[in-house]
Amino acid sequence: MDSPKKLQDIKVAVDAVIFGYFDKKDLQILLIKRNIEPFKGGWALPGGLVLDDENLDDAVKRELHEEAGIKPDFLEQLYTFGNVGRDPRNRVVSVAYLGLVNPSYHELFADSDADDAQWFSVNELPKLAFDHQTIIDIALKRLRTKIQYQPIGFNLLNDEFVFSELENLYKTIIGKEIDRRNFRKKIMSYELLNETSQYKKEGSGRPGKLFTFNQEKYKQLEEEGFYFEIK
Repeated sequence: MDSPKKLQDIKVAVDAVIFGYFDKKDLQILLIKRNIEPFKGGWALPGGLVLDDENLDDAVKRELHEEAGIKPDFLEQLYTFGNVGRDPRNRVVSVAYLGLVNPSYHELFADSDADDAQWFSVNELPKLAFDHQTIIDIALKRLRTKIQYQPIGFNLLNDEFVFSELENLYKTIIGKEIDRRNFRKKIMSYELLNETSQYKKEGSGRPGKLFTFNQEKYKQLEEEGFYFEIK
């Protein structure tokens, strides 16, 4: 006689890889310091278990607000992580998200099961809890690919910016030098930037003209099958 099947006892969680950018610095990732076991006192991605009556998107937004006090400007599902043993307490499947924020517009405030929330350079991350380093590696790969065909990088800049700041951002995220002349020509050809009448002083050189991102133009191009390609 066949033995009865064991019922599932799987919990669902969300984790968020939130990228930030400070001008002329490394790309940053938001981490929280855990105040509960396991890995109490260690650094981890913000996240937690999904409530029984909660949608996934609502769950990750709640966790980000509770643990770091932020609301991302861009947020999308990244990947699902479900290896056995990834959480020593239970069998936990985590739906990971990729998000972007401009740190200048967000004041971090740790609460809930987080003792602290800080930005860390992607090149100088501490030892992380669970499988969060793996999640970050996949998120960084996705971001570096995605930013070359969808202009999500504008979410990391101030509302007004000089062109060199946009150029430095792309160079920082992609992790290599870009053809500056071709980059400017390509960006300007899409008419995604609006010129302002304002200028910003940069070092000893001439002041740079400030631009804003044209959201309406981008939405129009998307509807027409627009493919934003930067190499």
